[in-house]
Amino acid sequence: MRCKSYWSLSHWPVDWPATIATFGLVKTIQDELPQRIHLVGIGGAGLSGAARILCERGRRISGSDRAASDFSEALEDLDLTVTVGSTRPPLADDVELVVRSSAVPLEDTDCAAALARGLPVWKYAQLLGCMTPAGRTLAVAGTHGKTSVTWMLAHALGGLEAQLGPTAPASGFLVGGLDCKLKTNARSEEPGGWFAVEACEYDRSFLQLHPQGAIVTNIEADHLDYYGTLDKIHESFGRFVDRVHPQGLVVVGEDVPDRVVAASRARVWRLGRELRVELTGEERGCFRFRLLGPGWATPEVQLTQPGRFQVDNAALALALVVGLAAPAWSLEPAAAARAAASGLDQFRGVRRRFEKWGSDHGVEVIHDYAHHPTEVRVTLEAARRALPGLPLHVLFQPHQHSRTARFMAEFVESLRGADRVIVADVYGARVHIDQHGAGADELVQRLGRAGIPALAGGDLQSSVHQAARALPGGCALLVLGAGDIDTIRYDLFLELALRRAPQRTSGA
Repeated sequence: MRCKSYWSLSHWPVDWPATIATFGLVKTIQDELPQRIHLVGIGGAGLSGAARILCERGRRISGSDRAASDFSEALEDLDLTVTVGSTRPPLADDVELVVRSSAVPLEDTDCAAALARGLPVWKYAQLLGCMTPAGRTLAVAGTHGKTSVTWMLAHALGGLEAQLGPTAPASGFLVGGLDCKLKTNARSEEPGGWFAVEACEYDRSFLQLHPQGAIVTNIEADHLDYYGTLDKIHESFGRFVDRVHPQGLVVVGEDVPDRVVAASRARVWRLGRELRVELTGEERGCFRFRLLGPGWATPEVQLTQPGRFQVDNAALALALVVGLAAPAWSLEPAAAARAAASGLDQFRGVRRRFEKWGSDHGVEVIHDYAHHPTEVRVTLEAARRALPGLPLHVLFQPHQHSRTARFMAEFVESLRGADRVIVADVYGARVHIDQHGAGADELVQRLGRAGIPALAGGDLQSSVHQAARALPGGCALLVLGAGDIDTIRYDLFLELALRRAPQRTSGA
């Protein structure tokens, strides 16, 4: 059976990588992806990273998106064509495969043109299932913390490579956020290297993967526009851990349901059981700790990102490296624990995760991707620890109308820690399937009834003005949301500067 004989098909089974893997052909599929691939939604975290890796592997890539982003701009060093905006040239004649992000409908211009030609149109998850190396993939799943944990995992692997010296194959990664130090979110692995990947549960995307090892950080109700119930979310995560190789390792957070853990055919290490955290100190919200595992312990680890939850994130990443990656490279657990901790020391955070934008005359500005009530709550808690004594003002852009409606009461509770809240218009991600739900006005009304000072800001530009005009000196502004609110940085600091500009007076 040769994979190229299938390129003429316009419809592939939803889980076709799993079918092929059953016959031991994952490596063949990875090697025989077509040479010419077009990515629709290339400005997103996933497809931009895939573009970089595919280029490193010798494919010819082009892409399109409705707007530029940090991710698409990070591709400028590569020899590829990216079209931005609603007006696009026709799909190139030599394209063999089109891949779309989950936010792009099949009615998109490029997708429709591909289907009319009889070309395959895949979702990003299908491509990812082909790109990840068999026997060397480490996947990070969970409702919260996936991006940070995947980066921590990548840096911990780097510590192992440093320990082994120049003969160690470099590991690869594909993560949903730009590393503040590396300024990228993707790199292809060298032969024999590990590959750390963020595994998203939306659309059951992570069921396209076949990991050797996996992390499940936590599981909460989210993406209910797709799943409907928490029970179905648990079922999907159970199917995910079942896909981990029986000789691999699954590392889970303390509160991951037993039902999910029981589905694993591999060993399982759980925080609070096989893994124990010893806190050794804290400074302005950044913790120090040691991690104790079965027969090994790390030296003291100093985190540079605030929040108690970051301790658990780091512990999960360290455990997978010490428990799975190190034995594969014949490293003793004690030496592996030291090396992994040393690698984690190099981690300086992720863009849009408690990212310090700067300060202006006593106003500290922090941006975070938080868009679920739990994420909003822990971000405010981290800010209280990192910025003690400062009033906390919040500019929040809700993400999806359906999420805003489903978690209205939870958002109100999570924002109780704020001194003032400006709610921008809802960011309508995946608008082709998410057109109904609650808006900013309803959230503001509920916040007001709960005694939380709140104001509807309108569009982003108006919201920036509303947020900046009433900020006192000596406070913090948290800019929260997973939509395009990260684009306001320049305008926000311009507004802050204009507040200090001397006012002209009329008359002679």
